[in-house]
Amino acid sequence: MAVVTPFPVQRAGTPQVGFDRTELSRILDLYGRMVAAGHWRDYAIDLGRDAAVFSAFRRAAERPEFRIEKRPALRQRQGMWALVGEAGVTLRRGHELGPVLAPVERKLMRLVDPD
Repeated sequence: MAVVTPFPVQRAGTPQVGFDRTELSRILDLYGRMVAAGHWRDYAIDLGRDAAVFSAFRRAAERPEFRIEKRPALRQRQGMWALVGEAGVTLRRGHELGPVLAPVERKLMRLVDPD
């Protein structure tokens, strides 16, 4: 009556790339602030063999406004972190997550009236 389909088994030589707790916490903190500001409404996480991708959407039916990619194979080259825009253009790449997220965090800054 019930058919149980097992999950695909990972092969020994192909581990899955993922975000660790501190990385995901930093990304979700930014996501929460962007939701509170009214910029983003949805997100998706894709974990694969080559990369882990966090996509942030303005609306669920669109392409993602930003993608935050972690590609460990590029660690020794230009850096494993990348911020990719809606058109697929790489906006920032680096070895650390903080500077890569800086252009998105700048969108949250507002001028404060001193009075």
